[in-house]
Amino acid sequence: MSTFDPDALECLAAIIEEGGFERAAQRLSITQSAVSQRLRALEAQVGTVLIVRSRPLKPTQAGQLMLKHAKMMRLLRADLEKDLKELAPSSTGGGRDEERISVAINADSISTWALPALSALAQGGLPIEIITDDQEFTHEWLREGQVLGCVTSLGQALRGCKMEPLGTMDYVAVAAAEFAARHCPKGVNAHNFHKLPFIAFNRKDHLQHSFVEQAFGLPRVMLKQLFVPSSEGQIRAVRAGWGVSVVPALGVHDLLASGELVNVTPRHRLGVALYWHCWNLSSDVLDALSSALRTAAAQNLRQVAPA
Repeated sequence: MSTFDPDALECLAAIIEEGGFERAAQRLSITQSAVSQRLRALEAQVGTVLIVRSRPLKPTQAGQLMLKHAKMMRLLRADLEKDLKELAPSSTGGGRDEERISVAINADSISTWALPALSALAQGGLPIEIITDDQEFTHEWLREGQVLGCVTSLGQALRGCKMEPLGTMDYVAVAAAEFAARHCPKGVNAHNFHKLPFIAFNRKDHLQHSFVEQAFGLPRVMLKQLFVPSSEGQIRAVRAGWGVSVVPALGVHDLLASGELVNVTPRHRLGVALYWHCWNLSSDVLDALSSALRTAAAQNLRQVAPA
């Protein structure tokens, strides 16, 4: 079995993760020419093209496999670093800054419960990279081998991965008290929702539509939407009177209690089940990530008893 040069593997990963040769060179502190040479050597060893030189750059299927292999090597090195620190606590370790342990987590989890879950690991020196996306799309990062785990709404395990339920995140529709008093004093209903602006995360965010459809028993709705690509930004836009937004109840509890925001559909909330998927590997680092997220989810998300 061929042994691949770890520097060449990291070079490939850097090109894909940074989106180009120049930024990869900056990250690795080498010349752009050296980046190209390492990639060519790796492609020659593998016997096929690993990156499509397009704009933006894209890994080929073989490139995705090699990227996953590079991240597995990172995970093995992270496990080794952890074991060495336990044997010699004064050791500073020999890990490289570019060897990131990447996970994909949906933006709403990041803004509410997930960051505190990972604090101890980050403070302990684990080089975590968190990639954010909508909960319906985070699993694509795992499928492509760009992360070793993800928090997603997908309830089916991916090939080569293990999955466990985390709990249900509840969403509520909120508006600033002044906005609600002016535009929907009796709340949002099936007759006025189409007149109100809804603040969504981005164009991939279908949560606002799903909420309205389920709340009012409608098969399909059209909404007037504004887009703010940040969970915290959505709440700030609501507080500023931009419109209505469907947001995690965890993130607006205090604002609802103070009366600054109001729940404009108090009889309805939308539950989104979340799952943790990760590579099916034996790894102390992976186990620590899984345990941290599992514990925090049990404390913050609604737990549904199995049927």
